[in-house]
Amino acid sequence: MDHPAAAPVPPPGPLSGVTILDLTRVLAGPFATMILGDLGARVIKVEPPDGDDARTFPPWIGDTSAYFGSLNRGKESIALDLKDDADRSLFGQLLERADVLVENFRPGALGRLGFGWDVLHARHPRLILASTSGFGQTGPWATRPAYDMIVQGMGGLMSLTGHADGPPTRVGTSIGDIAAGLFTAVGIAAALHERNRTGLGQRIDVAMLDCQIAILENAVARYFATGVAPPPSGARHPAIAPFGCYRAADAHLVLAAGNDRMFQTLVTVLGQPELAEDPRFATNRGRIEHVESLEAELNTRFQTAPRAEWLAKLEAAGIPAGPLNDVADAVASPQVHARNMLVEVAGGSVDGMKVAGNPIKLSGHQDPPTRGPVPELDADRAGVLELVRDK
Repeated sequence: MDHPAAAPVPPPGPLSGVTILDLTRVLAGPFATMILGDLGARVIKVEPPDGDDARTFPPWIGDTSAYFGSLNRGKESIALDLKDDADRSLFGQLLERADVLVENFRPGALGRLGFGWDVLHARHPRLILASTSGFGQTGPWATRPAYDMIVQGMGGLMSLTGHADGPPTRVGTSIGDIAAGLFTAVGIAAALHERNRTGLGQRIDVAMLDCQIAILENAVARYFATGVAPPPSGARHPAIAPFGCYRAADAHLVLAAGNDRMFQTLVTVLGQPELAEDPRFATNRGRIEHVESLEAELNTRFQTAPRAEWLAKLEAAGIPAGPLNDVADAVASPQVHARNMLVEVAGGSVDGMKVAGNPIKLSGHQDPPTRGPVPELDADRAGVLELVRDK
């Protein structure tokens, strides 16, 4: 295989100069390092000889997995067999030049390879180790395997999703992995900041199950306040009404009237101001207690006119509302384009592929319209090994 002489250059950002060795695969870890790469870090993906499992996931653009590409654009790839003495020695040399090591093996696996936290911290005191796993490094379930579906189910999230009379429903994106990736990225940024003060790295331990508990939001408060596990609420909000999805004459819309004043404005727009005087609906507490009656009233009224007509009136009145979009509609939105939330991969086997952009907009740095290429397996070996030769 031919290898390029120079590594891709990360976009300038607040993490410019930070080098991350990325042992992660599939989603949670790669999502975390993708965020850090978008913020300027150099991310070196250390893959096993047969590559990240996600390289085999559809959909495909030519012979390249678009799934893999969307999470790993702009990174570099070197293939190392960490069970091989020579490759393990080479990895140890790379660690000397790294700021952060990110891994999502099962707890204990890194130690069995000779790179446990105690060993790493003794040899490389400035190194930050971020470990993302299903259940964390401690606790009775620490060594269990986990995927997104497992933690959505075990973490209570699926019990809140869907409709009360429907089957258990998974959230439509892999929120178990994505939440863990986000929390891992935050932890790494915090550890880098503290290292500036102390000169020492530390270990970050993020569990997918912990993250699901953390994002249950008011469901935890509701349970401890009432002693009753919250049921699924469909498209409704359990504590605010009206707050949900409604059917106009031709299509669905979503809206949220978050307080009594806004509700009064809403029913005036709908031509039903008397609803604000109805004792059942005059306060948010009453609207929640009589939410089914309220939704029947609103749906009956919304079905008298097309969605576009209602949305124009709601926007003019300052009521938060919008169309219920599918993914095609969402990515066609002028707001999404104005915010540079669709960027193109530049170069490589999927040149021009559109991927999601970086939602973190920083006044001190540009948000470029392109991202680096999707790395072929081991394609950046020469550039990565320059780190070892330069020491």
